[in-house]
Amino acid sequence: MPSTSSPAQPTAPPFIGTLLQGERNTIADVPGVTVGHSTLDDGGIQTGVTVIRPHQGDPFRDKVPAAAVVLNGFGKSVGLVQLAELGVLETPIALTNTFSVGTVATAQIRQCAAANPETGRSLPTVNPLVFECNDGFLNDIQRLAVSEADYLRAHDGAAADFAQGSVGAGRGMSSFQLKGGIGSASRRVSARGGGLHTVGTLVLANYGRQPQLLLAGHSIGERLAQLQAVRGVPASTEPEKGSIIIVVATDAPLDARQLGRLALRAGAGLARTGSVYGHGSGDIVLAFSTAYTVPGSVERPMPAVAMLHDGLLDGLFQAAADSTEQAIIHALWQATAVTGRDGNHRASLRDLLPALSLSS
Repeated sequence: MPSTSSPAQPTAPPFIGTLLQGERNTIADVPGVTVGHSTLDDGGIQTGVTVIRPHQGDPFRDKVPAAAVVLNGFGKSVGLVQLAELGVLETPIALTNTFSVGTVATAQIRQCAAANPETGRSLPTVNPLVFECNDGFLNDIQRLAVSEADYLRAHDGAAADFAQGSVGAGRGMSSFQLKGGIGSASRRVSARGGGLHTVGTLVLANYGRQPQLLLAGHSIGERLAQLQAVRGVPASTEPEKGSIIIVVATDAPLDARQLGRLALRAGAGLARTGSVYGHGSGDIVLAFSTAYTVPGSVERPMPAVAMLHDGLLDGLFQAAADSTEQAIIHALWQATAVTGRDGNHRASLRDLLPALSLSS
């Protein structure tokens, strides 16, 4: 007789690459990096804020070397122009929905001014750094539900252990016509002279057309589309309208130019999942190093840091690509199904996987 039992749930996501993962297999394996969320889950409101803190101090006073790469610029982020010019970030990194960028940027400005009362007076102005994706399929984005308090809640709750999937800025995000969201991973690379360098990645996944989805090299998108069609979910014929934000952290001593090179390699991991950086997709990568900080005051000396030689970057490049692909898989894997605005629904990949065979 045929079995009437339900297919077994997959127990773990596939592992990408040959490099070792960090202890947590998240961006927080880079020492000092923490992540916090504020999640809004109320009927048609499915959204939130995620904050990445590069260290526990004040980044306005102790700036962090960084660089960003725009793979496709269909986005509304704030702070990228000054970041490109100066090569440092001076606020935590905030992720939210498209229409909440201004609110979160204001919260960052108020936060900096509270800690540094002369900001914009005797001190320079602060450069808020906010990235976004459009969660409008599940979230009633016009209601502008995210508040400054949500940013502060995510910031103050940042920790080395944090949730992934349908949380924070990822609450309302969709990816490959499935539930997307927050994912993270890390890889470790042997350093010259012994020891290890860590590369950690966090993604806000809200991109991809389902027929193109690749999971650890397996083309499963078409079969997922067929499975969902049987369940009454029609395949989307619309062009790419999503986005992905990728944040790469490392403890390797790199300057802004080298960090730009590292950020670019995250695109290799993104492409492995089936992305073609579609016309309507805002695909942006930020990379930063925690190996040193740059003082905000001219009275303090600049750090004397021996940068890693360019000829030794290949291991970090591999780590950036692999951890990015892994982080995207984790975003899809950890995301739970969500029903939001007007009854719109996104299923969880993990709920659908038992009906597929990854060996075929």
